[in-house]
Amino acid sequence: MKALLSKEVGGPETLVLEDMPSPKPKPGFAVVSVKAVGVNYPDVLIIEDKYQFKPQRPFAPGSEISGVVKEIGEGVTHVKVGDRVLGNTGWGGMAEELALEAGRLIKIPDSMPFDEAAAFIMTYGTSYYALKDRGHLKPGESLLVLGAAGGVGLAAVELGRAMGARVIAAASSEEKVALAKAHGADSGVVYPLGPFDREGQKALADIFKQAVGPNGVDMVYDGVGGDYAEAAVRSMAWEGRFLVIGFPAGIPRVPFNLALLKSCDIVGVFWGAAVARDPAAHQQNVKELLDMYVAGRIKPHVSEHYPLSRAAEAISHLASRKALGKVVVMVD
Repeated sequence: MKALLSKEVGGPETLVLEDMPSPKPKPGFAVVSVKAVGVNYPDVLIIEDKYQFKPQRPFAPGSEISGVVKEIGEGVTHVKVGDRVLGNTGWGGMAEELALEAGRLIKIPDSMPFDEAAAFIMTYGTSYYALKDRGHLKPGESLLVLGAAGGVGLAAVELGRAMGARVIAAASSEEKVALAKAHGADSGVVYPLGPFDREGQKALADIFKQAVGPNGVDMVYDGVGGDYAEAAVRSMAWEGRFLVIGFPAGIPRVPFNLALLKSCDIVGVFWGAAVARDPAAHQQNVKELLDMYVAGRIKPHVSEHYPLSRAAEAISHLASRKALGKVVVMVD
């Protein structure tokens, strides 16, 4: 089988496509014939040793996959050979075959194509855990989504709408805001590209305040970070919640006095660790998400497809922050 391997620390240009032995399932594991791989921001970080996890090299990036179960190991009853599944892998997904714990596989509806399945669990899983379990979003509340046209951002827009919130989509272009509105945002705002000096920070805060209204916003979903975070906190309502999702624009430095003045919560969202700590809650969330998918209330927006031979380009494109929705690598 072929796999896209990280053999040295570096950007996507350091990745190499090589032949590897096909994996065999250990007890409790299953081998999946991979059909599609969702590209996510952790793929950018992990090959540069900037992610929370640093796997031993060589390894393949790719943290979520879809495909067909090819073989199962001893003791596996959760899935069987021939099942159509998706899986959250951490890494290793950009390969023609992958062995992983069978408990990490989720059967997918017959109506779900492989590209949408590979674009599903990390974005919607992260966003649903953030809005439901960490932010406790209520119907009628307002939700400001930063980076609203990216993978997790667009999922947050759809889920916010499905949960009854008033969604304000914030992104860096009219095209991106239009996409978020098409997926359920009530309104949108275009923000300039950073970084910002102090005057730029104040101007950005004013942009957010005008977008959310005079009473401020009940919840901020920040998948961008950098200088955008402080400006968004300044636009929050009394006792609002600020969800910390990710940092493609850099790790922010938010003055704690803002949290005091607004009596607001700054809430960390580490979905991967939450899945490991409370598998039952994760399974319930997955069930609810798949029910929403089947009902047509949420649907991954896959903007671009790349073959495995060009998967490094897919990671580069995502790193450029120009991608709309999800980028998927097709393995076939």
